[in-house]
Amino acid sequence: MTTDIEEPALTIDELAARAGVTVRTVRFYGSKGLLPPPVIGPRRVGRYGREHLARLALIEELQRQGMTLAAIERYLGQLPPDLSVRDLAIQRAVVASWAPDTVERVSRGELERRAGRALGDEDLRRLAALNVVERDGEDFRVDAGLLRLGVELLDVPLTHETILEARATLTEHARAAAQELSRLLRDAVTERDPRDVKSLSAHMHPLVVQALLTTFQRSLREELRDWGVRGEVTGAGPGRGGRPPARADACS
Repeated sequence: MTTDIEEPALTIDELAARAGVTVRTVRFYGSKGLLPPPVIGPRRVGRYGREHLARLALIEELQRQGMTLAAIERYLGQLPPDLSVRDLAIQRAVVASWAPDTVERVSRGELERRAGRALGDEDLRRLAALNVVERDGEDFRVDAGLLRLGVELLDVPLTHETILEARATLTEHARAAAQELSRLLRDAVTERDPRDVKSLSAHMHPLVVQALLTTFQRSLREELRDWGVRGEVTGAGPGRGGRPPARADACS
């Protein structure tokens, strides 16, 4: 397994088993430059980590969308070379959104295999709050495109209530943005042939999703940067020149 400090710790056999592909496939992708080379450990054994798993999951999703190997090479070649595991999971979620439905019914064992970890009851509650999984009898309905991103968020120190509030906020504003964009596009093509409108809709979907994602990422980055600056100015955080907040029980 991968350690807490992100050290590559999977052999090629373990990586292939975790990703649900063959060792030959892993080697083939590596030869094509779709996967970064492993870290060579003791006895010249290659070790793989979470980035390799995330890239294999993205490749799998691109194949599911019907992309050829050449198209996948071009797609991955346009991505920044230093994308984190979380960035790769976001890319996969964007690609999965191109499909009309990515929800699958799986057993708990299969769900944990795809998640790459054991999932306790609290983990399942959090994933359900994120709208990633839903119980279906003894099985689970899982949004395959969001699963890896949801699993990444399991380790974020947020309460269940905060996750629900964040989801409600995102849903509200995303729906408002979708309605406004739909109105603008509908007005722009009112006089076009219905076949042209359908074709435009199919092409615009992934482009709009990518545009919304990019805009949101930049806005969130700016907010978090401003948040850190305000914390330093007010002394609310342990940043440069700031003092850590007093313990809550200091005055009790």
